[in-house]
Amino acid sequence: MTTTATVAAAPAVRAEKAPGIKPRGWIGFLFIAPNLLGVLAFTLIPLVSVIVLAFTDWNLVSGLGGITFNGLDNFAAIARDPGFWSAVGLTLVYVGVSVPLTVILGLALGIALNRPLPGRAVLRAIFFLPYIVNVVAVGMTWLMLMNPKAGLVNQVLDVFGIQPGWFASSHWALPALIVMAVWGGVGYCSLIYLSALQDAPRQLYEAADIDGAGVWAKFRTITWPSLLPTTVFLMVTLIIGASQGFGLIALITAGGPGDATTTISYYMYQTGFQFYRFGYASAIGLVTFVGVLALTLLTWRAQRGRALND
Repeated sequence: MTTTATVAAAPAVRAEKAPGIKPRGWIGFLFIAPNLLGVLAFTLIPLVSVIVLAFTDWNLVSGLGGITFNGLDNFAAIARDPGFWSAVGLTLVYVGVSVPLTVILGLALGIALNRPLPGRAVLRAIFFLPYIVNVVAVGMTWLMLMNPKAGLVNQVLDVFGIQPGWFASSHWALPALIVMAVWGGVGYCSLIYLSALQDAPRQLYEAADIDGAGVWAKFRTITWPSLLPTTVFLMVTLIIGASQGFGLIALITAGGPGDATTTISYYMYQTGFQFYRFGYASAIGLVTFVGVLALTLLTWRAQRGRALND
């Protein structure tokens, strides 16, 4: 006898919520609370404090009771302060020379590393290394390299009859800092450009090859327009970083010789933490923020409509 068993399809098991356990929106906030607290403590509160203190006359030595509101007096004093404008000029030279050099050399290095070279991965790591090295190690290394008597750089330049005094000279101290800034940023720029070059439109290069376009024509009409958004990103981030440059200046030159390397960030540090004029230093910081923001918007505005995909 044949027995036919009919197996009824099992009903789908519906997931039921356990009684008493309900999703609550605030649980999500618990996960991001540590990060929110960090942003609040180290970004928002200092930012609001700087804006408020910029309109006060506060000497740190007088304590919190010494804070007095003085309106726009700090900004009027900044407009008449020759030390501030000297620092602005040095900062513009430092940023205006170091940032374009870093971007140009980073682009050239990125294009070179994009070609099939033996040991390319090792070369990428070597060139990126200066970007992650501690600023103290960078400063001490360059101090030895640029030693006027025994430094390797001066020994090479001596062949051409050039003997710069570097950090001991008011004429050479700022160029020395620019060399160090460029050396530290080229590897980073080259890796960013390298990743952008991987996404360059290959079909356009193939069409250019068919049309017989040369290397320069392909770079000018395909490579550069496709890299323009990346270039703007690098320019903006490097401008912001260079305008805040402080570590190497504080470590090596302390703003000197004289005030030859007193950029705006170091001048703000001197005003706040050496002369304890926190209100005036906050006003300098606020003016610097507005200036860097305007420069950033100008850079972003200048490239609109010029990229390959715009």
